[in-house]
Amino acid sequence: MRPKVFTIILNWNGHHDTMTCLNSIKKSTYTDNQVVVIDNGSSDESIKAIEHFDDFYILIKTGVNLGFSGGCNVGIKYALEQHAEYIWLLNNDTEVDSNALHEMVSKAESDTRIGVVGSVIHDMGTINHIQAWGGGWVSKLTGRAGHYFTVNDEPHIDYITGTSMLLRASAVNDVGLFDEKSFFMYWEDVDLCCRLRKAGWKLAVANNSKIFHKKSASVGNNSPLLDYYYNTSAIRFYLKNYKNPFIPILVGTSGRLLKRVLSRDKKRIVSTLKGSWVGLTKR
Repeated sequence: MRPKVFTIILNWNGHHDTMTCLNSIKKSTYTDNQVVVIDNGSSDESIKAIEHFDDFYILIKTGVNLGFSGGCNVGIKYALEQHAEYIWLLNNDTEVDSNALHEMVSKAESDTRIGVVGSVIHDMGTINHIQAWGGGWVSKLTGRAGHYFTVNDEPHIDYITGTSMLLRASAVNDVGLFDEKSFFMYWEDVDLCCRLRKAGWKLAVANNSKIFHKKSASVGNNSPLLDYYYNTSAIRFYLKNYKNPFIPILVGTSGRLLKRVLSRDKKRIVSTLKGSWVGLTKR
């Protein structure tokens, strides 16, 4: 008997993407999988559309927007209550290869100390451009994090991207959920993986698990909202996880602000400043 997986898909005003994602999951070769859609306080027709789309998943409604961390935590808690062995967090703006979940579970089962497994994330519609090879790196000096794009030595992976992460339930029970008080969105996956590594859990990538992903479907690639939350969360991550956080905070924030100044986008300059201030002063 194969391990029981609960797949958690967070929806916020994005039912078209969510239904496309669900259609791809239906083709999965791994059938010991309960899909749970969390509607995170949508204000469009999402709930009605998802309720009537199909019946192979469970729909849970939060009623309010809890952010990425809070919304995912609702699903993770539900999965743990149902005695899930693994929890697959999957962005709703993705399509999955039919063997993606099978490959992730196989990787996790190869070593009981693996706490989280990532996928190879491709741009939607193409196999040739990779967004992330499972996860990425975090710099202690520059205040930046970035994705790997090729196969890397797994012990050096700092985090698995939340676009597709398979969590071992016992690892979550050990270190806890996403820190939704600190991270509304962005850097919550980095923080969770940091806690897992500190507790002795391994991070791994299933190299044959393929996911196809749109970029920043929830807020948009050029959104001031992205700048606000990204800067808030980046600063909070360093304050929370490093003994000497101020050099990476100074360097990272200055670099992101300079980039916005050079773009002459006043809204994004202001949102970067606001997000940085909130990250420094409110936790």
